[in-house]
Amino acid sequence: MSFVVIIILISGVIFANSFDDKQRAAIDVDRNAQVIVDLSIEINAPKETVWRIQTGIDQWPAWQKNVAQARLSGPIAVGSTFQWETHGLLIDSTIREVDPMRRIVWGGPAQGIEGVHVWTITPTAKGVVVHTTESWDGPPVAADPEGMRAALTASLNAWLADLKTTAEAAAN
Repeated sequence: MSFVVIIILISGVIFANSFDDKQRAAIDVDRNAQVIVDLSIEINAPKETVWRIQTGIDQWPAWQKNVAQARLSGPIAVGSTFQWETHGLLIDSTIREVDPMRRIVWGGPAQGIEGVHVWTITPTAKGVVVHTTESWDGPPVAADPEGMRAALTASLNAWLADLKTTAEAAAN
């Protein structure tokens, strides 16, 4: 009888863990959006350092050249909102998913553009790989998809470079 109980418990743990993995990956960018940009960078810093810097939203203007202001309302948690300004765009974002030290997803509107932004942090032998995917859709994107793709790519490359510089300096 105890053997059956153990099997049931193990099955429950396996089911719960597989459900958790599916939930983590459930929120994605809008794969039907007109613009999707997908970039990665290797950072020689611990995941804790990278996570702290990336999720320290109020401090973004101190290390990101293109962020003029940023203010988080509440903790880093699903449903929390933050307002920030980059490249003259005032953006209202809502955190949609948080998997501490591994993944954060947010999204929101900015002047007719609906964006969804996924960040993942994957440990490596020397630090981490930060992977970011962002989708943009809406009338301004439809009017100039290639121009918007170029602008988003440049912005995300700058963000990743600034994150790398800041995290590696903090780790040394």
